[in-house]
Amino acid sequence: MINKFHKKYILALSLLILIASSCSKLDMKPTDTIDPTKAFRNANDINMGLIGVYALVDNSMGTLSSTVSDENTFPTENTVGNSDAFRWLYNAGSGSVTSLYGNNYTAIDRLNRVLAGADALTLTGADATTVSRYRGELLALRAYLHFELLRAYAASYTTGAMGVPYMEASAIGYPARDNFEVVIGKAKADLIAAKALIPATFTDKTRITKTAISAMQARVALYEKNWEEAITYSTEVINDKPLATKAQFPGLWTDANDSEVIWKLKRVGTTDSRVGDFYFRQTGSIVLYAPSFELIATFDQANDLRYPAYIKFDATKVAPKSQYSVNKFIGGTASAPGLVDIKMFRTGEMYLIRAEAKAESSGDAAADINALRTLRINNYVNATFADKQALIDAVYAERFKELAFEGHRFFDLKRRNLSVTRIPADAANASGAVTLTPAQAQYSFPLPALEISVNKNTKQNPNY
Repeated sequence: MINKFHKKYILALSLLILIASSCSKLDMKPTDTIDPTKAFRNANDINMGLIGVYALVDNSMGTLSSTVSDENTFPTENTVGNSDAFRWLYNAGSGSVTSLYGNNYTAIDRLNRVLAGADALTLTGADATTVSRYRGELLALRAYLHFELLRAYAASYTTGAMGVPYMEASAIGYPARDNFEVVIGKAKADLIAAKALIPATFTDKTRITKTAISAMQARVALYEKNWEEAITYSTEVINDKPLATKAQFPGLWTDANDSEVIWKLKRVGTTDSRVGDFYFRQTGSIVLYAPSFELIATFDQANDLRYPAYIKFDATKVAPKSQYSVNKFIGGTASAPGLVDIKMFRTGEMYLIRAEAKAESSGDAAADINALRTLRINNYVNATFADKQALIDAVYAERFKELAFEGHRFFDLKRRNLSVTRIPADAANASGAVTLTPAQAQYSFPLPALEISVNKNTKQNPNY
């Protein structure tokens, strides 16, 4: 018979065994997560992390800028697209204009983690050289992603205006919005550091090269109104990547060649996301967003190579079907229509950046405008311009055509503090959304409602 002493002894021993067993289970390594300190062990791990960042970069800014500006129109046959962006009905709860915010910060957090992993490695020889280049790509991506956020969510493009938080490390907290000039300054610093790390011999256009960084620097300088730097950096690109010839230009949009492409997002397979699908739904041939009649009217349809490359006309369609659709991204093959590489930076943009910067400073912009038009328009005769305003007007007219659907129109108007205006033909399905002035809330995109409710140190853009 077991006495009381033995009972207490057995109970205590059982408890010790149970505690030891529980502790051993608690000490087990998780199998569904990666220890951050062991996630990046070598150069290949850094590269995999970098590819994961590239995977989050897209051209949603391009389609969004087109939709809210006078570049697209909303056909009545589109019964599935987001009309709130086109009709300027968006607010802090509208994913159509706020999704970019979370997506870019997810990518930024990811790249900051990879940068920290790269900094913790001790490498020698070829691996050290390769990881140094990876670090350059990551810094350039950090600058690019923040700058895209700034274009979309800055209250205005002026000193002292609310910008976006510039995140230089992976952290959970409540960051305040950095002012416009602070974001510009930090982006410029990252680009300078990145440029020093990427060798000129690295020429993979699906990744960030030294020339791609020059293109980013030129675009940043344009928004900063730093005309000297805009000229310097755009010239670096122009000297390295000439404009496409007339024979080459149409093939840029079907991936037959990439002659003036500086950086592109590679798209492969048959089911990958496609910019073309935003404009044209393959199933049922529904035109989701059509080129605006205002844009169509700016082209010399008989001579401008950009017109057939960018815009498709189908006379067999009758109302309510749209006879016009965007042709610029409907390349690919029969098995993958619309599957084309996304062109992030091109030499054509660099000519227009340099032309605008020269118009604002030296006044010698005519040569760049004429050079671009000569390679885009058959039978073109060089134009002359009466004064500075005529040059600037010509640059903006050319940007409207040359860069159509590439993500610039809305922000070009905002850079000049100009209203978005739609002609009657483009506003037929706009529910009264004809003029968007700088005084209206929707002239700047709102920060997501969740960010405002959770982050105690941030503020919403004016008038929301």
